[in-house]
Formats: sequence, C-alpha cells, structure tokens
Amino acid sequence: MNYPDSVQFLYALGNEIQTAKLGLERIRAVADALGRPQDRGGYVHVAGTNGKGSVCAMIEAALRAAGRRTGLFTSPHLSEPTERIRIDGEPVTAARFAAAFERVHAVVERLIERGAIDLHTTYFETVTAMALLIFAEEAVETAVLEVGLGGRLDATNIVRPELCVITPIDFDHEAWLGRSLDSIAGEKAGILKPGVPAVFAHQRPEVPPLLMARAREVGAPVTFTADWPIRNLEMDARGSRFDLGALRIECPLAGEHQVENAATAAVAAMQLGLPGSAIEAGIARARWPGRLERVSNDPEILLDGAHNPAGARALAAYIERFYAGLPVRLIFGAMRDKSVAEMGGILFPLAQEVILTAPRQARAAMPETLREIAGHANAKVAATIEDALALPPTAEAPVTFITGSLFLVAEARAILVESG
Repeated sequence: MNYPDSVQFLYALGNEIQTAKLGLERIRAVADALGRPQDRGGYVHVAGTNGKGSVCAMIEAALRAAGRRTGLFTSPHLSEPTERIRIDGEPVTAARFAAAFERVHAVVERLIERGAIDLHTTYFETVTAMALLIFAEEAVETAVLEVGLGGRLDATNIVRPELCVITPIDFDHEAWLGRSLDSIAGEKAGILKPGVPAVFAHQRPEVPPLLMARAREVGAPVTFTADWPIRNLEMDARGSRFDLGALRIECPLAGEHQVENAATAAVAAMQLGLPGSAIEAGIARARWPGRLERVSNDPEILLDGAHNPAGARALAAYIERFYAGLPVRLIFGAMRDKSVAEMGGILFPLAQEVILTAPRQARAAMPETLREIAGHANAKVAATIEDALALPPTAEAPVTFITGSLFLVAEARAILVESG
C-alpha cells in the first residue's frame, strides 16, 4: 500500500478524538503480534493537558544533543501524518510510514479474522503501533512519547518508560476524561509505573495531591519542577532565558508558559542523566511549529494552536505582555466540542478586530455559531482561512494571531509558510 492509500485508510477510520475507544486490549494484542516492539529501547512518557508537545520536543532535542539515537511520537500533525513519527528529529519518509502501516494493518486484519480483537484499531492506536515498530526497527535508544488522550487507557501506555513526565493539568476532553480535575488528573496519573521516576510540572493547587496519591500507590519517586527555582528570568516576544540550578536555559519557544515547559524539560533531562551542556544546547535548538510561531514579520503574523481555555489564557498572557496597547487582529476558529464561550471571553476583548472562521473539519463550529456563542456581535465572518486572510485589516499594520484550533493553524501554515 502506498503512502496516499495508507493515509486515506487512516482518515477513513474516523476522527481520532471523536472515535476514540479508550482501552489497551487492542493495542496490546497488536503489539504482541508484532513481536512486542515496545520492549526494545527506552522511553520517556509525557502526559498532561497543555505543553505536552513542547516538552516532548525539548526533551528529544536534549537527548539528541547528548548523542542518543532518538524517536519522537506526537499528535496531532500539522501538515502530514509523517510528522507524528520522527527519528533523530526528522519525520519518517512517506515510504517508511506506508510500509509500517501495511505491516500493522495486516496484523490487525489477521487478529480480527481470528476473533482476537473486536474491531480494527483506531487511527491513533494504529499510528501508535506503527511508531513503536519503527522505533524498534531503527534501534532507537530513547523515544519520547506524547500521550494522545488522558493517559491510563491511552494506546501509548503499554510501554514501561525510563521516566514519566506530567505537564500542567487543566480542563479538556471532559467527555472522555471526566468533568472534574480529580477524574482528569487520575487519568493522566495512570501513566505512572511502579518504581519508574516521574517529573511533575507546576500544577493548579488542587492537582499535586491527586498525582501524589497515585505516585505513592505505585511507588514512583517524584521530582517537582517547583523545587528548581527559576532565576534571572529574561523574556521577550521570541523566547526566554533563565537560570535553573547550574544551567543557563535559552528557550526559543515564545510565551511565558514555555518557561515552565522548558524548566520541566530540563528537569526531566537531568533525571535522565544528560550532561548540562547537552540540555542547554538541545533546548536552545528545539522547534515546535504552530505554537506562537511567527510566520511573517511584515505584516506581523503569529500562529498559535490554543485549542482550550488554558491555551487561550496562555495566549492572552502573551498578548497582554508584549502587545498591550497595540492593534491586535484575531482570526479564530474552533471545534464544536471545545469551550468556545470561555475561550472567546478570554481572547476577544484583547483584539481590536475579530474574524471568525472554520477549518475544513467535520467537527468545526460554523463561524456564525461562534459569533452567537461567544457573544461578539461585531466580529467579521469568513467561511475559510483563505477568506479570512484576504480580508483587509481595519487597523494600520496590526499584528495578527491565528488561533483556536490546530487544524486552523495547520491550514494557515500551509498558506503562509509551506506554499512560500
């Protein structure tokens, strides 16, 4: 099966969130049939609500700077599914992706025929199995795995990692994870394993006791990033610099929230025994597209996949810190199952001009619906991101933020970066 066919089949399995089937039975059966690739090589397992991808990218970059052969598994992708599986920082080729899909798909079909599993693995389960297989075949020393949804029942949770990391926990995906922080934190803490060290990022006050209860239950030693004070912090619109213990961290990812993410990645890298020089060099070279990514300077345009209230608050803090008093243009599109009213209430008051649009996704909220829900009667409506970008700005040379959904960010990035 070629790459376009493999991608088409994956998409035909349905939206990976909407069709999520939490549970480890299918992925374990498939991994067993593949020869248990998850048992080869080491892993860093990262769960949380926000910051997972950035933390994964920085840990992987530090591992690579230390000379390790690395793997990185993240989701969702922005442009191509190959971005989800990386070897030594580079996405796998389309041919390698298709070959891994064919092997996993063939195993799944045999298991279904034998009645060993109830149905085909989901999009996310299939790509997880592909990643584990590729990492084993490529003799990856350490792979960094980002949890897809929750943690306890997420397909990535069949590995026994060297280290677990939990980034800030907040409300998101409540329909699957529960509508209280207790239940959400419980699902995230489900990645903790007996005797496996864990690093916990700074959390809302009610969260650490919930995480520690699980850590004590399984006997996982915990390091809190809060125990590593950040000193001599300098921030600008393009990143930050700070001291952490004996390290001087230079984080190229913008936003105050990335300071905590960089500190979490640095503490995790220290727990892995990486030398300080590699931690500093790796984090300084880390890249994470679509998260406060500046794609144009004139006019000034930034992309940010702030897809939940916590992400919206982080973006709002960035705007208030670095663009206070300046005309801000906001292009916003979101999924129907997101907290649109709350996100709009956080972001829209900061913008002189709001344009509501929709990514090309079945789950996307229609722009007119966004205007009603968010209560912004003066917002403009554009059917697509192309239409939104074509609208002339009302202010002279404003800064434009494109946000609300990673799908929207991906479409904008394809226009503004990849086509150029």
